[in-house]
Amino acid sequence: MSVSVEPETVSFRDSEIQNNLRRILESCSKLAETGDFHESENTVSELVKFLDSLLDAAVSDLDSERAENESFEAISEIHRYICSPSLDQEVVDALSFDLPKSVSKFVVISSRFLDLAISIIDQFIVKCGPRDMLSILCNTLGYSSKITKAASYMIPPLAGLSKVFISIQRRQFEQVKEAVPIILNVLKAVSLESDEAELEDVFDKAVEIANSIYEVCNKLERDAKEKLRALLGLYVLQCMALVSASISYNASSCPSSVLQLSQISSYCGLSYLNLVTTYDVETVAGSVFGEDKDHCIGCLSHVKHGAALSVVWGHVSEEVALTAKEDLIAVKDELRNNQTKRWQAIGMLKHVLSFVNLPWDFKKHAIDFLLCITDGGVSRTYNEEHSEWSSYMPSLFSGLQAVKMVIMYAPEPELRKKSFAVLKEVLADIPNSQRFDILKALITNTDSSSMIAIFIDLVRKEMHTAICSSRSRVKDAPQMDNKEFLDTSFWNPSVIELVELVLRPPQGGPPSLPEESDAVLSALNLYRFVLMTESAEKTNYTGVLSRNSLLKAYNEWLLPLRTLVTGIITENKNDYDELAFDTVCTLNPLELVLYRCIELVEEKLKQST
Repeated sequence: MSVSVEPETVSFRDSEIQNNLRRILESCSKLAETGDFHESENTVSELVKFLDSLLDAAVSDLDSERAENESFEAISEIHRYICSPSLDQEVVDALSFDLPKSVSKFVVISSRFLDLAISIIDQFIVKCGPRDMLSILCNTLGYSSKITKAASYMIPPLAGLSKVFISIQRRQFEQVKEAVPIILNVLKAVSLESDEAELEDVFDKAVEIANSIYEVCNKLERDAKEKLRALLGLYVLQCMALVSASISYNASSCPSSVLQLSQISSYCGLSYLNLVTTYDVETVAGSVFGEDKDHCIGCLSHVKHGAALSVVWGHVSEEVALTAKEDLIAVKDELRNNQTKRWQAIGMLKHVLSFVNLPWDFKKHAIDFLLCITDGGVSRTYNEEHSEWSSYMPSLFSGLQAVKMVIMYAPEPELRKKSFAVLKEVLADIPNSQRFDILKALITNTDSSSMIAIFIDLVRKEMHTAICSSRSRVKDAPQMDNKEFLDTSFWNPSVIELVELVLRPPQGGPPSLPEESDAVLSALNLYRFVLMTESAEKTNYTGVLSRNSLLKAYNEWLLPLRTLVTGIITENKNDYDELAFDTVCTLNPLELVLYRCIELVEEKLKQST
């Protein structure tokens, strides 16, 4: 790298700063030549402290042009010193461990220090060799946790590592494998803490490293090549997640880093269909890191997010899809036509929806993608004997949990509406025999009264659909009993247990009102619907009409709830502040349904005596 070094100003050349720097550098040369390594270390420490003092002076007053110029001239002097062909190797070795850290720190002052710092590190790579500099630069990166503006500091050592990887001639896979976890850990730490403007150059260097690993892959053969390709794939996907979380989304343009990462991902054999269905981070990490997998898995914490985001980027940008050599229409068609793969995709895309640091735009596009693969005429072939269902249910449940969080917290009504549509489509994709359990799990794992009300209402609609379907079949075959046609996946005693969870919470006592009024109203409506339907059909699938069940509902749910509701309404009826008015308005519809439920139960109890 050619570096343009500004001419020395008279003030610097004649200054005490310049004299001190030259004295320290001359001491380094003499002590290394005499072999006094202990004193040499002391001199290097003195140089580091000297540079730190210059840095502190410049950083403490960033408006001081003089302090910045003095620092720049000092680093320029060091650059000339390191580039000197007459410099002894012992001196280079003595300086190689600490100087990369020191010169990288100065990049936080101004971007004009960047080329100098990179060039100094390049000189060390040439003079010390890539293998020695690999560990030194990794150590330099690790020091970023102690730097205030770590993003700028990281750029020179990252640039150096991209050159080191290409220069290593032996045991390339082993060397890269040791460095990648360090790089990824530092990238993760800085990307989630720094401003977007500071990160653009960091990710450019991270992509340069990916390109360097790609070049190394092309030099290898057989097993080493495949392992390094797998490692490169992990690296690319982790970077994809960090880039996506750290930039402002722009619909009109795609970051160069995303395009390059997508291209390398294609080289690694990571197809979109594979990324959203069968890509297994743990398995791939095991093949790469072996017994050290558990120690390295932390640096891969966002690989699954990156896998899903790679596909979302392709969905958003035709340019990205073309760069990745992917046909999104074919991918979506395959997911629509293959239920198992669709379930796997739902489980993978949850990582986008639940990624706290991700801009809402990406979650919106993930919801759009989910709508594409679940809405309308998708293939739904239910084989009630399918033993593999249970293995997919945990992933589908967590996917629904992620969709639920978007419904609850999305800033735009349109996104909430689409997310609810996805929720219903995913539920419809789940076999009837599993759907009730999933809905119950969603209810018991939700703190929001409004969301609980929505889920309970979905249960009621499922029950209504089942009874209507049963009636329709009886019409077509009047000689058959209605009971022979009813799907009892929802029409069973578990639905009454669900009502009890809300009306008489496990922790005891009636529910908290008016905070939980939405959930309570929905539970009362469900109870009323079941009671009236079972009475009309002269059935008792749920056990709601048994005398014990009626007495329990009456004495343990409805009467305590009536006492609570009437008490709150009475307390607030004559209070004219806004909060009291809202409380009464909230409880009025609940009170009406509650009294209707009490009337129905009392009527049934009279009939049972």
